[in-house]
Amino acid sequence: MTEHLAPSQVVVAYDFSPSAELALMRAVDVACRAPHHVLHICTALDKHSGLAVAPTDDVTVEYADRIRQLVVDHVTAAFAGRYVACEVQFFVHARIGKPAEEILSLAHEVGADLVFIGSHGKTGIERLLLGSTSERVVREAKCPVMVIRDVGYAPVDLLHMLAENPHSHPYTPPHRYSYTNAAVVTRPDAWPIS
Repeated sequence: MTEHLAPSQVVVAYDFSPSAELALMRAVDVACRAPHHVLHICTALDKHSGLAVAPTDDVTVEYADRIRQLVVDHVTAAFAGRYVACEVQFFVHARIGKPAEEILSLAHEVGADLVFIGSHGKTGIERLLLGSTSERVVREAKCPVMVIRDVGYAPVDLLHMLAENPHSHPYTPPHRYSYTNAAVVTRPDAWPIS
């Protein structure tokens, strides 16, 4: 018997920036693996300057519609060539207003279960002067928020782990488990972590 999952409403903040691109790609990955996630891509347009991808000094409904179509084209390209088990639904919202307010408002309107947002990585004076959209969304959202940034860790090859003398320090090595067909299977300690 197959259980049908209730749709999960996922808001994705998107402004064509590199960090927003990472957030969009992560959300698309999740939706491809779990198609019950409905994506709501939110692009907030400052009423005085629009977006860097199409600068303007007068944001109108027509401008917002043009940006919406750019986002639709971009999201369609992000899904291209990916395998999905069944249909993935997404909506594109081009809103005029301050980004944090528009993202939070959309999350409220759709009853968001999750928000994906990129982090521009601003610190110090720049963050103080410009504020932090992702920080405000994390503080005020009434659901989990996944802040996405580029990976900064060097790759680690876990297959070359060395066994330590168990009495040399109070560390307990991880045990490997897997989940399949409603059962958790314990893997022998000798199996490598990969």
